[in-house]
Amino acid sequence: MRRYTPKQLLGLWRQAPQPLVVARVTLTRGSTPREEGAFMLVGQDVVAGTVGGGALELACEQHARTMLQSGEALCERQIVLGGSNVSQCCGGRVAVRLEVLSAPLCAQLEQQLAQQNAQCPTLFLFGAGHVGRALAHALAPLPLRLVWVDPRAHEFGHVPEGVEARVTAAWDDVLATAEPGAGVLVLTPSHTLDALIVEAALLQPGLAYIGLIGSRTKRLRFEKSFSEVGISPQQLAALVCPIGDRGVRDKRPEVIAALVAAEVVEKLLHPAQQGEGFAGASMGASA
Repeated sequence: MRRYTPKQLLGLWRQAPQPLVVARVTLTRGSTPREEGAFMLVGQDVVAGTVGGGALELACEQHARTMLQSGEALCERQIVLGGSNVSQCCGGRVAVRLEVLSAPLCAQLEQQLAQQNAQCPTLFLFGAGHVGRALAHALAPLPLRLVWVDPRAHEFGHVPEGVEARVTAAWDDVLATAEPGAGVLVLTPSHTLDALIVEAALLQPGLAYIGLIGSRTKRLRFEKSFSEVGISPQQLAALVCPIGDRGVRDKRPEVIAALVAAEVVEKLLHPAQQGEGFAGASMGASA
């Protein structure tokens, strides 16, 4: 079974159409694994996207392949997540529309993906060292625009798909493009450069997240120097340092990246939900 992202499979379909069925969540009630509008594409030997995993997704895949074999073009299904027909105990209910992919539907789905992409916040990642590389790979799958900046071209290594790598020392020009709601992560090999970028970010209005790698001692030293150049306590309060500080003492780059990625989800993607606790399990998420 070959798996793609929806964007990839729609692009392949544009080049060489093959029979595919689109399964879309059109209604949700109660606890459900995905929201209305979520969709997946199913072919005889390809899959892209997800409607929530588990028994729900398996049922959609099976019905989609039955449609491909029978020639059925459209089907609407009401599925109770906890009923005897679906062994998934979320407790909610979903309506799923399954239909064979056509050119107009392909255009509609591409527009939906483009709109979702346009709503994603931008995160500027300064630094392509060992933690920066791990972070780029951890952040790449998230629904955000990731701009990765470092003057050392050789440090980037493999740049994940969708990540915008900027080989430049003109960090100030890049930061100046940050719009309100964007985020900044600073992990350069120079504490002096770290300080310059963080200072500029703190003075730039509207940024939703400003993270700096380092210890609490580093933070105290930076705060002292920032105060001396007129940055207020209110502005300093916006600085997150150490980043990924979740009580886990593990300095491996991949672990740090995982902890910081969780922080980015909380502070940049869902700032209004901070303090509510993790809701994934209660919303019926399935593997």
